[in-house]
Amino acid sequence: MTLSSHRFLRSRLKTRHLILLVELGRHGSILHAAEAAGLTQPGASKLLSELEDTLGVTLFERLPRGVAPTWYGEVMIRRAGAALAEMEAAHQEVVLGAAGVGGRVNLGTVMTPSTGLVPAAVQLLKSRHTQVQVSLGVDTSKVLIERLRSGEIDIAIGRILDPNLVQELNFEPLAEEVHRLVVRAGHPWLSRSELTVEELAEAPWILPPAGMLRDRLTAMFISHGVREPVDSIETMALSMIPLLLMGSDRVVALPEELVLPYLEFGTLAILPVPLDIRLDCYGIVTRRQHHLAPAAEAMMQALRECARQGQRHA
Repeated sequence: MTLSSHRFLRSRLKTRHLILLVELGRHGSILHAAEAAGLTQPGASKLLSELEDTLGVTLFERLPRGVAPTWYGEVMIRRAGAALAEMEAAHQEVVLGAAGVGGRVNLGTVMTPSTGLVPAAVQLLKSRHTQVQVSLGVDTSKVLIERLRSGEIDIAIGRILDPNLVQELNFEPLAEEVHRLVVRAGHPWLSRSELTVEELAEAPWILPPAGMLRDRLTAMFISHGVREPVDSIETMALSMIPLLLMGSDRVVALPEELVLPYLEFGTLAILPVPLDIRLDCYGIVTRRQHHLAPAAEAMMQALRECARQGQRHA
């Protein structure tokens, strides 16, 4: 740490600066951020000017309606969120003391483990530590990693897509996502043992939004000299996909576990045709320099145990 940065942290940077940065990132407005931080608008403007003067950079662009973070502002917002999350974790540990594991753990996951691994791990955690409060969310890996880096969540179940973040994050692999072609029961292709990519391209599809799976599907079609399906619906809303499939001859690429109840009930089926698409392994992602609170450590242990159990039964 340089002398100037040491002085900045010790004499200039205050908790209210961190809170204001986080609220500015959330609201994009000095007025609304000030209200959320318990400040007056002039007080918030003064604090922001102090930060910018001290750092010698512009953190937020002043727009006709609100403010927008610059690159420097985005860095400060993310680091401020992580610093406040660290202090909250420290507060939990102090309050809990020797009373046993309690507190709160915030976990985010990609879709596939949300249907099996994560619920099982949460049940195991709660059977051991009923007082632990668990917050769960489902999103893409990209969003989850950003929320993890900013301190909004303690643990992410997903993938690190940006190689530049490898030194900043810990990754424990859990499982691969093997995708299959899912259709309604009675679909005319269920009697087929082979399908060409050209035939698949002509079919009506349910396609995922932009992301890793969409990229792999696009690459599959392009590599065979055909374009993506023209008749498509773009969604990954699991509550709607079975209904869309049952009312049509549409095709979707999904891991079996996401629609297992429908497969067992006989309303959906897997085409007996291999789909040569495997996504990179997903796993447990945490911040490398972050010391997890007891509740989060207990959640990690439950995730590892349930993952091992799932592998034995696979």
